[in-house]
Amino acid sequence: MLRRRTVALPTLWGWAVVLATGLGALGAAVIALAFAANAWLAPNAPVKGADGRGARILIVEGWLDEPDLDQAVAAFRRGGYERIVTTGAPTETWAEWYPWRSYAERAATYLKAHGLADARIDPVPAPASAQDRTFLSAVYVRDWAKRSGMVLSTVDLFSAGVHARRSRLLFQMAFGPGVIVGVLSSAPTDFDARHWWRSSTGTKSVMSETLSLAWTTCCFWPPAPGSHQERWALPTP
Repeated sequence: MLRRRTVALPTLWGWAVVLATGLGALGAAVIALAFAANAWLAPNAPVKGADGRGARILIVEGWLDEPDLDQAVAAFRRGGYERIVTTGAPTETWAEWYPWRSYAERAATYLKAHGLADARIDPVPAPASAQDRTFLSAVYVRDWAKRSGMVLSTVDLFSAGVHARRSRLLFQMAFGPGVIVGVLSSAPTDFDARHWWRSSTGTKSVMSETLSLAWTTCCFWPPAPGSHQERWALPTP
């Protein structure tokens, strides 16, 4: 019923080697993730439609800083787009500095004045809401396109650096599976994207967007399209 066996166990030095090997592998994984974090959060993946062509519409988030909007101008020219749609909530918080009623109008005005005077630019403002602002902006673009008789099949979204992946996810949620959303991200001008952990700005940007993306992925459930909750994140009064 019983049999005696000899079991070999590491010595103290053996355990030290095992621990050091494990910590080394963990450290290597952490370093690899650190180097890849910014590039993963800030993808550049413009869409290709079934016909092999890229998207004809570039959506630009209106809250972007001016250096990011300058990069959006270059992206529009480079991508051969036919139209720009700018998004954004009201500028009530900054009303004393901004003469525009919304960030969508602010971005449209800036883009026209900085190289895109000949481009077709449509500002599509969204109202203030308890809803996620990026998601609500996407809902308003979707509904604006429907009212305008536009059939969206592919679009590209231009966003700021590490915010880009989460923005694309929220736009895809709002647009639904019938629309393919590509994404372009601006390069940061206030920190080194490849060594983001060397500055407080880079660290805060990457860490906060990582947490925000994790929350969006696991905890944000889009309400039914066209519902009161989709626009206001509140029950029907």
